[in-house]
Amino acid sequence: PEPLTMRIALFVPCYVDQLKPQVGLAALDVLDALGFETVHYPENQTCCGQPFLNAGEVDHGRSLARHYIDVFEGFDEIVSLSGSCAAMVRRQLPLLVPGSRAEDVAGKTSEFCEFLVGQGVASRPLGSFPERVGLHLSCHALRDLRLGTPSETREPARIDPAESLLSSIDGLELVDLVRRDECCGFGGFFSIEEEAVSCRMGLDRLADHQAARAEVITSMDTSCLLHLDGLARKNGFHFRTMHVAEILAISLGHAAEAREAAKRADHVEEKGDARADGPR
Repeated sequence: PEPLTMRIALFVPCYVDQLKPQVGLAALDVLDALGFETVHYPENQTCCGQPFLNAGEVDHGRSLARHYIDVFEGFDEIVSLSGSCAAMVRRQLPLLVPGSRAEDVAGKTSEFCEFLVGQGVASRPLGSFPERVGLHLSCHALRDLRLGTPSETREPARIDPAESLLSSIDGLELVDLVRRDECCGFGGFFSIEEEAVSCRMGLDRLADHQAARAEVITSMDTSCLLHLDGLARKNGFHFRTMHVAEILAISLGHAAEAREAAKRADHVEEKGDARADGPR
């Protein structure tokens, strides 16, 4: 299918649906602003199954994996608003439900920023967002989906799609972090079972962003942002936490407003020229 007319399904993770639905709405706004015409939100979608696998409940995870296949196999592309969930689908779906259906659906599932960069969006005008931004790298996106280059590897550098998109926004300054790819400490059940360690790891990340004078912390994963936001509010850090989709929705909205203002100005100028050329 042509890129702008492909049938795209938006996969919204549980915590976005329940705690940060504005991230899903922002993603829809971004895809619409970029000209993707047929974006669907299948209302019968549910959890990808990752929490059940992490808890050792493989049968429940497999049931949800089968449901994911049933819901999404009819689409050309499946765009996930989470690197963690996308990694679960790409790596675990074919293992839980062996066969060509699972392999096909897993292969069509991409993380949101990964999908946009794959469609050439990073080379397009993306408006402006004049803020100092710290990019938190999601562990699953970085190390499982291989979206970017972790500090421990000796492999050739890989493209970080979130960084590529943010670097294409006018006025946005990505700050340099000392430990750019360290875990925030969330880790799903880890944050419950090892609360003290989880919180200490998150506070270390916040201190790094504060030292870099970030005004906004962004990430591909809302779960990481919820963890960091809670720690920031409780401990007196003054950051805004925003998913990459939310930043793009704002920057593209400003771009659209600028285009409309330019059209109005051109229209006024044309009317003025017409009057000047009319009967005297």
